[in-house]
Amino acid sequence: MRTPRRTSAISRRAAVIAAGVALTTLATACAGPQGDGAGTANAGGKAGAPQQGGTLQVLNRKPQSDFDPARLYTSGGGNVPSLVFRTLTTRNREDGAAGTKVVPDLATDLGKPSKDATVWTYTLKEGLKYEDGTPITSADIKYGIERSFAAELSGGAPYLRDWLIGGADYQGPYKSGKGLDSIEVPDARTIVFKLNKPEGEFPYLATQTQTTPVPKAKDTGTKYEEHPLSSGPYKVVKNENDGERLLLERNPHWDAKTDEERKAYPDTIDVRSGLDASVINQRLSASAGPDAAAVTTDNNLGPAELAKIVGDKKLADRVGTGHFGYTDYLAFNPKVKPFDNPKVRQAVAYAVDRSSVVNAAGGSSLALPATTSLPPQKSFGYVKYDHFPAGESGNPAKAKELLKEAGYEKGLTITLAHSNAKGAENGPEIATALQDALKKSGITLELKGLEDNDYSDTVHSVKKSPGLFLASWGADWPSGGPFLAPIFDGRQIVKDGSNYNTAQLDDPAVNKEVDEINKLTDLSAAAARWGALDKKIGEQALTVPLFHPVYKRLFGKDVKNIVISDWTGVLDVSQVAVK
Repeated sequence: MRTPRRTSAISRRAAVIAAGVALTTLATACAGPQGDGAGTANAGGKAGAPQQGGTLQVLNRKPQSDFDPARLYTSGGGNVPSLVFRTLTTRNREDGAAGTKVVPDLATDLGKPSKDATVWTYTLKEGLKYEDGTPITSADIKYGIERSFAAELSGGAPYLRDWLIGGADYQGPYKSGKGLDSIEVPDARTIVFKLNKPEGEFPYLATQTQTTPVPKAKDTGTKYEEHPLSSGPYKVVKNENDGERLLLERNPHWDAKTDEERKAYPDTIDVRSGLDASVINQRLSASAGPDAAAVTTDNNLGPAELAKIVGDKKLADRVGTGHFGYTDYLAFNPKVKPFDNPKVRQAVAYAVDRSSVVNAAGGSSLALPATTSLPPQKSFGYVKYDHFPAGESGNPAKAKELLKEAGYEKGLTITLAHSNAKGAENGPEIATALQDALKKSGITLELKGLEDNDYSDTVHSVKKSPGLFLASWGADWPSGGPFLAPIFDGRQIVKDGSNYNTAQLDDPAVNKEVDEINKLTDLSAAAARWGALDKKIGEQALTVPLFHPVYKRLFGKDVKNIVISDWTGVLDVSQVAVK
Protein backbone atom coordinates (compact mmCIF):
# COMPACT_ATOMS: atom_id res chain seq x y z
CA MET A 1 0.00 0.00 0.00
CA ARG A 2 2.76 2.46 0.84
CA THR A 3 6.41 2.84 0.01
CA PRO A 4 9.01 2.82 1.42
CA ARG A 5 7.98 -0.10 3.57
CA ARG A 6 9.09 1.37 6.90
CA THR A 7 5.61 2.93 7.09
CA SER A 8 4.23 -0.04 8.96
CA ALA A 9 6.74 0.27 11.77
CA ILE A 10 5.88 3.89 12.33
CA SER A 11 2.16 3.21 12.06
CA ARG A 12 2.48 0.65 14.80
CA ARG A 13 4.41 3.11 16.95
CA ALA A 14 1.62 5.64 16.53
CA ALA A 15 -0.97 3.08 17.58
CA VAL A 16 1.01 2.25 20.68
CA ILE A 17 1.39 5.93 21.57
CA ALA A 18 -2.32 6.47 21.15
CA ALA A 19 -3.42 3.33 22.92
CA GLY A 20 -0.62 2.53 25.34
CA VAL A 21 0.58 -0.92 26.23
CA ALA A 22 -0.12 -1.88 29.87
CA LEU A 23 -3.27 -3.90 30.40
CA THR A 24 -3.05 -3.53 34.16
CA THR A 25 -3.93 0.13 33.66
CA LEU A 26 -5.72 -0.60 30.40
CA ALA A 27 -3.49 1.53 28.27
CA THR A 28 -5.14 0.30 25.10
CA ALA A 29 -8.43 1.00 23.42
CA CYS A 30 -11.08 -0.43 21.14
CA ALA A 31 -14.73 -0.54 20.24
CA GLY A 32 -17.24 -0.02 23.01
CA PRO A 33 -17.86 -2.27 25.99
CA GLN A 34 -21.06 -3.62 24.44
CA GLY A 35 -19.39 -3.97 21.07
CA ASP A 36 -21.73 -1.47 19.45
CA GLY A 37 -19.09 1.09 18.63
CA ALA A 38 -21.03 3.72 20.58
CA GLY A 39 -19.25 6.12 22.86
CA THR A 40 -20.07 7.62 26.23
CA ALA A 41 -21.66 10.88 25.13
CA ASN A 42 -21.29 13.65 27.74
CA ALA A 43 -20.76 10.97 30.38
CA GLY A 44 -21.21 12.39 33.87
CA GLY A 45 -19.73 15.77 34.58
CA LYS A 46 -21.12 18.69 36.51
CA ALA A 47 -24.69 19.62 35.64
CA GLY A 48 -25.51 22.72 33.63
CA ALA A 49 -24.58 24.10 30.25
CA PRO A 50 -20.83 24.42 29.59
CA GLN A 51 -19.47 27.95 29.86
CA GLN A 52 -16.24 29.67 28.97
CA GLY A 53 -13.58 30.31 31.58
CA GLY A 54 -11.46 28.59 34.18
CA THR A 55 -8.42 26.34 34.02
CA LEU A 56 -8.48 22.74 32.84
CA GLN A 57 -5.77 20.46 34.20
CA VAL A 58 -4.57 17.47 32.17
CA LEU A 59 -2.83 14.85 34.32
CA ASN A 60 -0.82 12.38 32.22
CA ARG A 61 1.87 9.75 32.49
CA LYS A 62 3.76 10.49 29.30
CA PRO A 63 5.19 13.95 28.54
CA GLN A 64 3.90 15.82 25.49
CA SER A 65 7.40 15.70 23.99
CA ASP A 66 8.53 16.89 20.54
CA PHE A 67 5.72 19.45 20.37
CA ASP A 68 6.37 20.26 16.72
CA PRO A 69 3.76 19.50 14.03
CA ALA A 70 6.44 17.87 11.89
CA ARG A 71 7.15 15.29 14.59
CA LEU A 72 3.68 14.46 15.90
CA TYR A 73 0.81 12.21 14.93
CA THR A 74 -2.59 13.89 15.05
CA SER A 75 -3.77 11.22 17.49
CA GLY A 76 -0.72 11.67 19.68
CA GLY A 77 -0.95 13.35 23.07
CA GLY A 78 -4.64 12.69 23.63
CA ASN A 79 -5.81 15.51 21.32
CA VAL A 80 -3.63 18.13 23.02
CA PRO A 81 -1.74 19.04 19.80
CA SER A 82 -4.98 19.93 18.01
CA LEU A 83 -5.52 22.75 20.51
CA VAL A 84 -2.54 24.54 18.96
CA PHE A 85 -2.21 23.00 15.50
CA ARG A 86 -4.99 23.17 12.93
CA THR A 87 -4.78 20.99 9.83
CA LEU A 88 -6.43 20.83 6.39
CA THR A 89 -9.01 18.35 7.70
CA THR A 90 -9.70 16.98 11.15
CA ARG A 91 -11.78 14.54 13.19
CA ASN A 92 -15.47 15.21 13.64
CA ARG A 93 -15.51 16.23 17.31
CA GLU A 94 -18.50 14.11 18.31
CA ASP A 95 -18.94 11.16 20.58
CA GLY A 96 -18.70 7.54 19.54
CA ALA A 97 -19.13 6.42 15.94
CA ALA A 98 -20.03 9.92 14.73
CA GLY A 99 -16.50 10.92 15.70
CA THR A 100 -14.95 8.64 13.07
CA LYS A 101 -15.93 11.00 10.26
CA VAL A 102 -13.35 13.29 8.67
CA VAL A 103 -14.42 16.93 8.32
CA PRO A 104 -12.85 20.17 7.01
CA ASP A 105 -10.63 22.24 9.30
CA LEU A 106 -8.46 24.89 7.64
CA ALA A 107 -9.88 23.81 4.28
CA THR A 108 -13.35 24.59 2.98
CA ASP A 109 -14.06 20.92 2.20
CA LEU A 110 -12.49 17.46 2.19
CA GLY A 111 -10.55 18.20 -0.98
CA LYS A 112 -11.35 17.85 -4.64
CA PRO A 113 -9.79 14.74 -6.24
CA SER A 114 -8.90 14.26 -9.86
CA LYS A 115 -10.76 11.51 -11.70
CA ASP A 116 -8.14 8.91 -10.73
CA ALA A 117 -7.53 10.33 -7.19
CA THR A 118 -3.86 11.07 -7.91
CA VAL A 119 -4.30 14.85 -7.58
CA TRP A 120 -6.02 16.50 -4.60
CA THR A 121 -6.84 20.22 -4.43
CA TYR A 122 -7.72 22.15 -1.28
CA THR A 123 -8.96 25.70 -0.78
CA LEU A 124 -8.37 27.45 2.56
CA LYS A 125 -11.11 29.27 4.44
CA GLU A 126 -11.02 33.04 4.52
CA GLY A 127 -9.89 34.92 7.63
CA LEU A 128 -7.46 32.35 9.03
CA LYS A 129 -4.78 33.86 11.30
CA TYR A 130 -1.85 32.86 13.51
CA GLU A 131 -1.50 33.90 17.14
CA ASP A 132 0.44 37.03 16.03
CA GLY A 133 -2.39 38.14 13.75
CA THR A 134 -0.66 37.37 10.45
CA PRO A 135 -2.67 35.49 7.80
CA ILE A 136 -2.31 31.75 7.23
CA THR A 137 -1.49 30.94 3.61
CA SER A 138 -1.30 27.82 1.46
CA ALA A 139 2.46 28.44 1.11
CA ASP A 140 2.75 28.01 4.89
CA ILE A 141 1.10 24.60 4.67
CA LYS A 142 3.41 23.59 1.84
CA TYR A 143 6.44 24.67 3.87
CA GLY A 144 5.14 22.94 7.02
CA ILE A 145 4.93 19.68 5.10
CA GLU A 146 8.34 20.12 3.48
CA ARG A 147 10.14 20.73 6.79
CA SER A 148 8.66 17.46 8.11
CA PHE A 149 10.93 15.65 5.62
CA ALA A 150 14.08 16.92 7.38
CA ALA A 151 15.98 14.21 9.25
CA GLU A 152 16.26 16.36 12.38
CA LEU A 153 12.45 16.62 12.54
CA SER A 154 11.68 12.93 12.03
CA GLY A 155 9.06 11.04 14.01
CA GLY A 156 5.83 12.12 12.39
CA ALA A 157 3.54 10.15 10.12
CA PRO A 158 5.34 8.89 6.98
CA TYR A 159 2.43 8.86 4.53
CA LEU A 160 3.25 12.12 2.76
CA ARG A 161 6.77 10.90 2.15
CA ASP A 162 5.35 7.70 0.72
CA TRP A 163 2.47 9.15 -1.30
CA LEU A 164 3.82 12.39 -2.80
CA ILE A 165 5.70 12.27 -6.10
CA GLY A 166 9.37 12.71 -5.27
CA GLY A 167 8.74 12.32 -1.56
CA ALA A 168 10.86 9.21 -1.10
CA ASP A 169 14.05 11.05 -2.06
CA TYR A 170 13.28 14.50 -0.64
CA GLN A 171 15.36 15.53 2.40
CA GLY A 172 13.55 18.72 3.39
CA PRO A 173 14.27 22.40 2.77
CA TYR A 174 17.14 22.90 5.22
CA LYS A 175 19.87 21.10 3.27
CA SER A 176 18.49 21.25 -0.25
CA GLY A 177 17.07 24.74 -0.10
CA LYS A 178 14.33 23.44 -2.36
CA GLY A 179 10.68 22.61 -2.04
CA LEU A 180 8.65 19.66 -3.29
CA ASP A 181 7.41 20.10 -6.86
CA SER A 182 4.52 17.73 -6.12
CA ILE A 183 2.99 20.38 -3.81
CA GLU A 184 1.79 23.42 -5.72
CA VAL A 185 0.37 26.69 -4.36
CA PRO A 186 -1.15 28.62 -7.30
CA ASP A 187 -2.42 31.30 -4.91
CA ALA A 188 -2.56 32.14 -1.19
CA ARG A 189 -5.63 29.98 -0.54
CA THR A 190 -5.05 27.01 -2.86
CA ILE A 191 -2.80 23.98 -2.39
CA VAL A 192 -2.48 21.03 -4.79
CA PHE A 193 -0.99 17.60 -4.02
CA LYS A 194 0.26 15.26 -6.75
CA LEU A 195 0.52 11.60 -5.72
CA ASN A 196 2.41 8.54 -6.92
CA LYS A 197 -0.79 6.56 -7.26
CA PRO A 198 -4.51 6.77 -6.46
CA GLU A 199 -5.25 7.44 -2.78
CA GLY A 200 -8.94 7.82 -2.07
CA GLU A 201 -8.31 8.28 1.63
CA PHE A 202 -6.26 11.46 1.25
CA PRO A 203 -8.86 13.40 3.34
CA TYR A 204 -7.87 11.18 6.28
CA LEU A 205 -4.19 11.81 5.66
CA ALA A 206 -4.87 15.56 5.62
CA THR A 207 -5.72 15.31 9.34
CA GLN A 208 -2.08 14.54 10.17
CA THR A 209 -0.25 17.35 11.96
CA GLN A 210 2.21 17.63 9.06
CA THR A 211 -0.45 19.71 7.23
CA THR A 212 -0.24 22.34 9.98
CA PRO A 213 0.84 25.70 8.53
CA VAL A 214 4.33 26.91 9.51
CA PRO A 215 5.54 30.28 8.17
CA LYS A 216 9.08 29.93 6.86
CA ALA A 217 10.17 33.18 8.49
CA LYS A 218 9.23 31.88 11.95
CA ASP A 219 10.75 28.40 11.60
CA THR A 220 13.48 27.81 14.22
CA GLY A 221 14.21 24.21 13.29
CA THR A 222 14.52 21.85 16.25
CA LYS A 223 13.74 24.73 18.65
CA TYR A 224 10.37 25.40 17.03
CA GLU A 225 8.71 23.03 19.53
CA GLU A 226 9.50 25.46 22.35
CA HIS A 227 7.12 28.05 20.88
CA PRO A 228 5.34 26.90 17.74
CA LEU A 229 3.16 29.55 16.13
CA SER A 230 -0.42 28.65 16.94
CA SER A 231 -3.14 28.31 14.32
CA GLY A 232 -5.58 26.88 16.87
CA PRO A 233 -7.57 28.27 19.82
CA TYR A 234 -4.64 28.09 22.25
CA LYS A 235 -1.01 29.21 22.16
CA VAL A 236 1.98 27.80 24.05
CA VAL A 237 3.14 30.10 26.85
CA LYS A 238 5.32 27.56 28.64
CA ASN A 239 6.97 24.28 27.62
CA GLU A 240 9.07 22.79 30.42
CA ASN A 241 11.37 19.76 30.19
CA ASP A 242 10.35 18.81 26.65
CA GLY A 243 6.64 18.69 27.27
CA GLU A 244 6.61 17.55 30.89
CA ARG A 245 4.57 20.67 31.58
CA LEU A 246 2.76 22.45 28.78
CA LEU A 247 0.86 25.62 29.64
CA LEU A 248 -1.62 26.85 27.04
CA GLU A 249 -3.57 30.12 26.99
CA ARG A 250 -6.10 31.57 24.56
CA ASN A 251 -4.97 32.59 21.09
CA PRO A 252 -6.63 36.02 20.70
CA HIS A 253 -6.60 35.76 16.90
CA TRP A 254 -8.38 32.41 16.68
CA ASP A 255 -11.85 32.93 15.22
CA ALA A 256 -14.52 30.40 16.14
CA LYS A 257 -16.36 31.32 12.93
CA THR A 258 -13.60 29.54 10.99
CA ASP A 259 -13.51 26.53 13.34
CA GLU A 260 -16.67 24.49 13.83
CA GLU A 261 -14.91 21.67 15.68
CA ARG A 262 -13.07 23.12 18.70
CA LYS A 263 -15.19 24.55 21.53
CA ALA A 264 -12.27 26.07 23.48
CA TYR A 265 -14.20 26.65 26.72
CA PRO A 266 -11.36 26.98 29.31
CA ASP A 267 -9.21 30.10 29.42
CA THR A 268 -6.13 28.07 30.32
CA ILE A 269 -5.09 24.45 29.85
CA ASP A 270 -2.30 23.15 32.08
CA VAL A 271 -0.86 19.82 30.92
CA ARG A 272 1.27 18.10 33.58
CA SER A 273 2.98 14.81 32.78
CA GLY A 274 5.42 12.31 34.23
CA LEU A 275 2.93 11.34 36.90
CA ASP A 276 2.44 7.87 38.38
CA ALA A 277 -0.64 6.03 37.10
CA SER A 278 -2.07 5.36 40.56
CA VAL A 279 -1.45 8.96 41.64
CA ILE A 280 -3.40 10.27 38.65
CA ASN A 281 -6.40 8.10 39.44
CA GLN A 282 -6.25 8.99 43.15
CA ARG A 283 -6.22 12.71 42.36
CA LEU A 284 -9.09 12.41 39.88
CA SER A 285 -11.07 10.28 42.31
CA ALA A 286 -10.65 12.75 45.18
CA SER A 287 -11.22 15.77 42.90
CA ALA A 288 -9.89 18.14 45.55
CA GLY A 289 -9.07 21.75 44.71
CA PRO A 290 -7.75 22.19 41.14
CA ASP A 291 -8.12 18.44 40.54
CA ALA A 292 -11.89 18.89 40.41
CA ALA A 293 -11.28 20.46 36.99
CA ALA A 294 -8.86 17.79 35.78
CA VAL A 295 -8.86 15.03 33.17
CA THR A 296 -6.39 12.48 31.84
CA THR A 297 -5.83 11.51 28.22
CA ASP A 298 -3.43 8.60 28.72
CA ASN A 299 -4.16 6.89 32.04
CA ASN A 300 -6.70 4.11 32.44
CA LEU A 301 -8.46 2.36 35.26
CA GLY A 302 -7.45 -1.21 35.99
CA PRO A 303 -9.64 -4.12 37.17
CA ALA A 304 -9.12 -3.45 40.90
CA GLU A 305 -9.88 0.26 40.53
CA LEU A 306 -12.98 -0.45 38.47
CA ALA A 307 -14.25 -2.91 41.08
CA LYS A 308 -14.15 -0.15 43.72
CA ILE A 309 -15.84 2.37 41.47
CA VAL A 310 -18.78 0.09 40.63
CA GLY A 311 -20.10 0.51 44.18
CA ASP A 312 -19.79 4.30 44.15
CA LYS A 313 -22.38 5.89 41.86
CA LYS A 314 -20.81 9.35 42.00
CA LEU A 315 -17.47 7.95 40.88
CA ALA A 316 -19.07 5.65 38.32
CA ASP A 317 -20.72 8.70 36.73
CA ARG A 318 -17.23 10.14 36.25
CA VAL A 319 -15.88 7.29 34.15
CA GLY A 320 -15.68 7.73 30.39
CA THR A 321 -15.47 4.75 28.05
CA GLY A 322 -13.25 5.11 25.00
CA HIS A 323 -12.84 3.24 21.73
CA PHE A 324 -9.98 2.90 19.29
CA GLY A 325 -9.48 0.67 16.25
CA TYR A 326 -7.28 -1.96 17.86
CA THR A 327 -7.01 -5.77 17.90
CA ASP A 328 -4.80 -8.14 19.87
CA TYR A 329 -4.10 -11.48 18.21
CA LEU A 330 -1.96 -14.58 17.92
CA ALA A 331 0.39 -14.27 14.97
CA PHE A 332 1.70 -17.17 12.91
CA ASN A 333 4.83 -17.24 10.79
CA PRO A 334 3.94 -19.86 8.14
CA LYS A 335 7.61 -20.03 7.13
CA VAL A 336 8.25 -21.89 10.40
CA LYS A 337 7.11 -25.50 10.81
CA PRO A 338 4.57 -26.78 11.74
CA PHE A 339 2.71 -23.52 11.02
CA ASP A 340 3.23 -23.97 7.29
CA ASN A 341 0.39 -26.48 7.61
CA PRO A 342 -2.99 -24.62 7.53
CA LYS A 343 -4.63 -27.40 9.57
CA VAL A 344 -2.24 -26.74 12.46
CA ARG A 345 -3.08 -23.05 12.39
CA GLN A 346 -6.78 -23.88 12.28
CA ALA A 347 -6.38 -26.28 15.20
CA VAL A 348 -4.84 -23.54 17.31
CA ALA A 349 -7.70 -21.22 16.35
CA TYR A 350 -10.29 -23.77 17.47
CA ALA A 351 -8.38 -24.49 20.70
CA VAL A 352 -8.29 -20.87 21.93
CA ASP A 353 -10.41 -20.09 24.99
CA ARG A 354 -11.27 -16.42 24.53
CA SER A 355 -13.09 -16.14 27.85
CA SER A 356 -9.88 -16.96 29.71
CA VAL A 357 -7.92 -14.53 27.52
CA VAL A 358 -10.46 -11.77 28.23
CA ASN A 359 -10.16 -12.48 31.96
CA ALA A 360 -6.38 -12.28 31.71
CA ALA A 361 -6.76 -8.92 29.96
CA GLY A 362 -8.75 -7.54 32.89
CA GLY A 363 -12.26 -8.91 32.38
CA SER A 364 -15.20 -8.11 30.16
CA SER A 365 -15.24 -4.43 31.17
CA LEU A 366 -11.77 -3.98 29.75
CA ALA A 367 -11.67 -6.40 26.81
CA LEU A 368 -14.04 -7.89 24.25
CA PRO A 369 -13.53 -11.25 22.50
CA ALA A 370 -12.47 -10.88 18.86
CA THR A 371 -12.95 -13.19 15.88
CA THR A 372 -12.08 -10.67 13.14
CA SER A 373 -8.94 -8.72 12.36
CA LEU A 374 -10.83 -5.47 11.85
CA PRO A 375 -12.24 -3.80 14.98
CA PRO A 376 -16.05 -3.91 15.29
CA GLN A 377 -16.65 -0.39 14.00
CA LYS A 378 -18.59 0.63 10.91
CA SER A 379 -15.90 3.05 9.70
CA PHE A 380 -13.45 0.17 9.30
CA GLY A 381 -15.94 -1.77 7.21
CA TYR A 382 -16.37 -4.38 9.95
CA VAL A 383 -18.01 -7.60 8.79
CA LYS A 384 -18.88 -10.09 11.49
CA TYR A 385 -17.42 -13.55 10.86
CA ASP A 386 -15.96 -16.47 12.77
CA HIS A 387 -14.30 -18.95 10.42
CA PHE A 388 -13.12 -21.23 13.23
CA PRO A 389 -15.87 -21.04 15.85
CA ALA A 390 -14.46 -22.02 19.22
CA GLY A 391 -17.29 -20.68 21.35
CA GLU A 392 -16.43 -18.89 24.58
CA SER A 393 -14.15 -21.59 25.94
CA GLY A 394 -12.63 -23.28 22.89
CA ASN A 395 -13.50 -26.32 20.80
CA PRO A 396 -11.01 -29.07 21.78
CA ALA A 397 -12.81 -31.76 19.79
CA LYS A 398 -12.49 -29.89 16.52
CA ALA A 399 -8.90 -28.92 17.31
CA LYS A 400 -7.94 -32.56 17.93
CA GLU A 401 -9.66 -33.61 14.72
CA LEU A 402 -7.59 -31.13 12.71
CA LEU A 403 -4.37 -32.12 14.48
CA LYS A 404 -5.05 -35.73 13.52
CA GLU A 405 -5.56 -34.73 9.89
CA ALA A 406 -2.28 -32.81 10.06
CA GLY A 407 -0.45 -35.91 11.31
CA TYR A 408 -0.35 -35.06 15.02
CA GLU A 409 -2.80 -37.59 16.43
CA LYS A 410 -0.83 -37.83 19.69
CA GLY A 411 -0.73 -34.09 20.18
CA LEU A 412 1.69 -31.33 19.37
CA THR A 413 4.27 -29.27 21.23
CA ILE A 414 4.82 -25.69 20.03
CA THR A 415 6.47 -22.54 21.38
CA LEU A 416 4.74 -19.22 22.04
CA ALA A 417 6.93 -16.12 22.24
CA HIS A 418 5.74 -13.31 24.50
CA SER A 419 7.02 -10.24 26.29
CA ASN A 420 8.17 -10.53 29.90
CA ALA A 421 6.51 -7.20 30.74
CA LYS A 422 3.85 -7.97 33.34
CA GLY A 423 0.44 -6.62 32.49
CA ALA A 424 1.35 -5.96 28.87
CA GLU A 425 -1.00 -6.93 26.07
CA ASN A 426 1.67 -9.35 24.83
CA GLY A 427 2.76 -10.35 28.32
CA PRO A 428 2.91 -13.48 30.49
CA GLU A 429 -0.70 -13.27 31.74
CA ILE A 430 -2.15 -13.63 28.25
CA ALA A 431 0.44 -16.28 27.33
CA THR A 432 -0.40 -18.38 30.41
CA ALA A 433 -4.13 -18.22 29.69
CA LEU A 434 -3.47 -19.55 26.19
CA GLN A 435 -1.17 -22.26 27.52
CA ASP A 436 -3.89 -23.57 29.84
CA ALA A 437 -6.53 -23.49 27.11
CA LEU A 438 -4.52 -25.25 24.39
CA LYS A 439 -3.62 -28.06 26.77
CA LYS A 440 -7.24 -29.28 26.55
CA SER A 441 -6.76 -29.84 22.82
CA GLY A 442 -3.56 -31.83 23.15
CA ILE A 443 -1.36 -28.86 22.32
CA THR A 444 1.52 -28.30 24.70
CA LEU A 445 2.44 -24.64 24.64
CA GLU A 446 5.96 -23.88 25.76
CA LEU A 447 6.32 -20.24 26.72
CA LYS A 448 9.35 -18.21 25.71
CA GLY A 449 9.48 -14.83 27.39
CA LEU A 450 11.69 -12.04 26.05
CA GLU A 451 12.50 -8.62 27.44
CA ASP A 452 10.26 -6.03 25.82
CA ASN A 453 12.73 -4.39 23.42
CA ASP A 454 14.24 -7.74 22.47
CA TYR A 455 10.74 -9.12 21.96
CA SER A 456 9.77 -6.39 19.50
CA ASP A 457 13.05 -6.69 17.60
CA THR A 458 12.66 -10.47 17.35
CA VAL A 459 9.03 -10.89 16.31
CA HIS A 460 9.22 -8.09 13.73
CA SER A 461 12.31 -9.44 12.02
CA VAL A 462 11.83 -11.53 8.89
CA LYS A 463 14.99 -13.46 9.73
CA LYS A 464 14.33 -14.02 13.45
CA SER A 465 10.54 -14.10 13.68
CA PRO A 466 9.27 -17.14 15.67
CA GLY A 467 6.47 -19.37 14.44
CA LEU A 468 3.91 -18.22 17.03
CA PHE A 469 3.77 -15.05 19.10
CA LEU A 470 1.47 -12.40 20.56
CA ALA A 471 0.86 -9.32 18.42
CA SER A 472 -1.50 -6.37 18.05
CA TRP A 473 -2.37 -3.64 15.59
CA GLY A 474 -4.07 -0.24 15.59
CA ALA A 475 -4.87 2.02 12.66
CA ASP A 476 -3.70 5.61 12.18
CA TRP A 477 -7.22 6.60 11.15
CA PRO A 478 -10.56 4.76 11.34
CA SER A 479 -10.47 2.83 8.08
CA GLY A 480 -9.63 -0.68 6.96
CA GLY A 481 -6.77 0.64 4.80
CA PRO A 482 -4.20 1.56 7.45
CA PHE A 483 -5.31 -1.51 9.40
CA LEU A 484 -5.20 -4.35 6.86
CA ALA A 485 -2.57 -3.21 4.36
CA PRO A 486 0.41 -2.99 6.74
CA ILE A 487 -0.15 -6.51 8.06
CA PHE A 488 -1.34 -8.32 4.92
CA ASP A 489 -0.11 -6.46 1.81
CA GLY A 490 2.90 -8.35 0.41
CA ARG A 491 4.56 -5.12 -0.65
CA GLN A 492 4.67 -4.10 3.00
CA ILE A 493 7.06 -6.93 3.91
CA VAL A 494 10.25 -5.39 5.31
CA LYS A 495 13.21 -7.73 4.95
CA ASP A 496 15.83 -5.49 6.52
CA GLY A 497 13.84 -3.64 9.19
CA SER A 498 10.70 -3.77 11.31
CA ASN A 499 8.24 -6.02 9.52
CA TYR A 500 4.56 -6.10 10.51
CA ASN A 501 3.31 -8.39 7.78
CA THR A 502 4.36 -11.18 10.12
CA ALA A 503 2.65 -13.89 8.07
CA GLN A 504 4.74 -12.66 5.13
CA LEU A 505 1.62 -12.91 3.00
CA ASP A 506 2.29 -11.85 -0.58
CA ASP A 507 -0.90 -12.78 -2.37
CA PRO A 508 -1.30 -10.98 -5.74
CA ALA A 509 -5.08 -11.02 -5.33
CA VAL A 510 -4.86 -9.32 -1.92
CA ASN A 511 -2.34 -6.78 -3.18
CA LYS A 512 -4.51 -5.97 -6.19
CA GLU A 513 -7.62 -5.53 -4.05
CA VAL A 514 -5.73 -3.11 -1.78
CA ASP A 515 -4.87 -1.02 -4.83
CA GLU A 516 -8.42 -1.14 -6.16
CA ILE A 517 -9.90 -0.01 -2.84
CA ASN A 518 -7.36 2.80 -2.59
CA LYS A 519 -8.77 4.26 -5.81
CA LEU A 520 -12.18 4.80 -4.21
CA THR A 521 -13.01 8.30 -3.00
CA ASP A 522 -16.38 7.09 -1.71
CA LEU A 523 -15.29 6.19 1.84
CA SER A 524 -18.44 4.14 2.56
CA ALA A 525 -17.90 2.02 -0.53
CA ALA A 526 -14.25 1.58 0.42
CA ALA A 527 -15.23 0.48 3.94
CA ALA A 528 -17.45 -2.27 2.55
CA ARG A 529 -14.57 -3.56 0.41
CA TRP A 530 -12.16 -3.52 3.38
CA GLY A 531 -14.61 -5.60 5.39
CA ALA A 532 -14.97 -8.14 2.60
CA LEU A 533 -11.19 -8.34 2.24
CA ASP A 534 -10.78 -8.93 5.96
CA LYS A 535 -13.23 -11.81 5.82
CA LYS A 536 -11.46 -13.34 2.81
CA ILE A 537 -8.00 -13.13 4.39
CA GLY A 538 -9.38 -14.57 7.63
CA GLU A 539 -10.06 -17.89 5.90
CA GLN A 540 -6.30 -18.54 5.76
CA ALA A 541 -5.91 -18.58 9.55
CA LEU A 542 -2.79 -16.40 9.42
CA THR A 543 -3.73 -14.91 12.77
CA VAL A 544 -6.07 -15.79 15.63
CA PRO A 545 -7.89 -12.64 16.78
CA LEU A 546 -8.12 -12.63 20.58
CA PHE A 547 -9.66 -9.44 21.95
CA HIS A 548 -10.31 -5.73 21.50
CA PRO A 549 -9.23 -3.72 24.57
CA VAL A 550 -11.41 -0.98 26.13
CA TYR A 551 -10.58 2.40 27.73
CA LYS A 552 -11.98 3.35 31.12
CA ARG A 553 -10.92 6.77 32.43
CA LEU A 554 -11.85 9.04 35.32
CA PHE A 555 -12.41 12.80 35.09
CA GLY A 556 -12.81 15.49 37.76
CA LYS A 557 -16.17 16.32 39.33
CA ASP A 558 -16.33 19.83 37.84
CA VAL A 559 -15.62 18.67 34.28
CA LYS A 560 -18.47 18.69 31.78
CA ASN A 561 -19.11 18.09 28.09
CA ILE A 562 -17.23 14.81 27.85
CA VAL A 563 -16.71 13.73 24.23
CA ILE A 564 -14.83 10.53 23.37
CA SER A 565 -14.77 9.64 19.69
CA ASP A 566 -14.14 6.22 18.20
CA TRP A 567 -11.33 7.83 16.16
CA THR A 568 -8.91 8.34 19.08
CA GLY A 569 -10.62 6.64 22.00
CA VAL A 570 -9.50 9.39 24.38
CA LEU A 571 -11.29 12.33 25.95
CA ASP A 572 -11.30 15.29 23.57
CA VAL A 573 -9.87 18.25 25.46
CA SER A 574 -11.10 20.63 22.74
CA GLN A 575 -14.68 19.99 23.92
CA VAL A 576 -14.27 20.04 27.71
CA ALA A 577 -15.61 22.82 29.95
CA VAL A 578 -14.89 23.38 33.64
CA LYS A 579 -17.46 26.09 34.39
